[in-house]
Amino acid sequence: MKSIWITGASSGIGKALALKFAKEGWQVAASARREDLLNKIAESNKNISSFPLDVTDKQETENVFNKILKELGGIDICVFCSAVYNRKTEKEINIEQIKKNIDVNFLGNVNCVKSVETYFKNKKAGQISIVSSIASYRGLPNSSGYGPSKAALTNFAESIYFDF
Repeated sequence: MKSIWITGASSGIGKALALKFAKEGWQVAASARREDLLNKIAESNKNISSFPLDVTDKQETENVFNKILKELGGIDICVFCSAVYNRKTEKEINIEQIKKNIDVNFLGNVNCVKSVETYFKNKKAGQISIVSSIASYRGLPNSSGYGPSKAALTNFAESIYFDF
C-alpha cells in the first residue's frame, strides 16, 4: 500500500487531499495543529492516521516524521501545505501577523522538507510537493504577510528542486 504525509490536513486543500488519497486506498499520515479537526477526519476513514503537528517547531516536525515512518513503515509522497491567512488582520501592516505568516507558511514548510531530506535522498525515490499560492507572484490586497511568505516558499521550492 502506498503512503503519503500531508500537512495542513485539518482543512482546505490538505483535508481534501487526505480524503481523496484515503478513498483511493493510500495510507494517509495527516498532520495539522488543530488536533480536534484532524482526529475527526481520521475517525471518518480507516486509511487516515492523525499525527498532530506544529510545523513551526523544527524538533517536533522531525519527531512526528520519525513516528510516521515507524507506524507506516515508509512514505512515498509528502504534500506540505501548512498555511495561515487572515485577511482581517492584514488590512494594515501588522508586524506580528507578518511574522506568524513567515513562521508557518514559509519556515514551517522548510522544517517539513528538512525533516524528510535525508530519508528521500537515501531512498533515491519519492516525491515532495509544496503547496504555495498565486499570491507568491504578485502583491494582492490585504496580503502584506501572506503574499511575501508564499513568494519565499515558491522560491525555496524552485531552488531545492535542483538539490533533490
